This record gives sequence, C-alpha cells and structure tokens, in this order.
Amino acid sequence: MPWFRKDLISTEELSPEEIQTVFKTTAAFKKILNRKTAKTPSLRGKTVVNLFFENSTRTRVAFEMAATKLSADVMSLDMKTSSTSKGETLRDTVENIHALAADMIVIRHSAPGSA
Repeated sequence: MPWFRKDLISTEELSPEEIQTVFKTTAAFKKILNRKTAKTPSLRGKTVVNLFFENSTRTRVAFEMAATKLSADVMSLDMKTSSTSKGETLRDTVENIHALAADMIVIRHSAPGSA
C-alpha cells in the first residue's frame, strides 16, 4: 500500500493496511541496517528539524540517527535558547521553521494537542 499521509500524529489514526505498510517498511530498513554501509538515500536533499520541548536523550538521538541513516540533513534545536523562551508560541515557531523550507519537523511537547 502506498503511503499518502503528510502528517502522523498518533498510531491510533492508522488503518490496519497502513500498519501493515509500516511493518513492511520497517523490515526493509532493518535489512539495510545489517549492511556494511547502513545508509540509504531516501531523504537525500531533505531537511529534518527536531523540536524537543521536553528532555529525552533516547528519543532525540533515535530521530537524529534515523534521519541521518536516511541521508537527511538534521537540525536539533535547543528550545531553551529559542524564541519560545521569549514567549513565541509553538505555532509561530513551527510556522517560522516551515517558512525556512524545512521538509520535516519532529516535535516532542508535553501539552495535549501540541502536535
């Protein structure tokens, strides 16, 4: 099944067919990880920006490593030194990053509905 989603907020919104697609894709990437060179050009030329408003070393590193192995350019912003510390809203932050042509934005935030 082709993947048509632009955004994924929760796995609860996935259909059974989409879940199967995720598992099949995971199996394909697992094979890539076992190669001598564990990279694929899937996201070459794309930029991924990580916005972690909560500390989480494992999750942040997991997203950074995944994007890097897919050949993306990765930026992880320190939210303590961002404009949000001066009162900029989450929405404004995301809109500004989107305006700078980020291809993907990964957000970890504790507020319900922040995604």
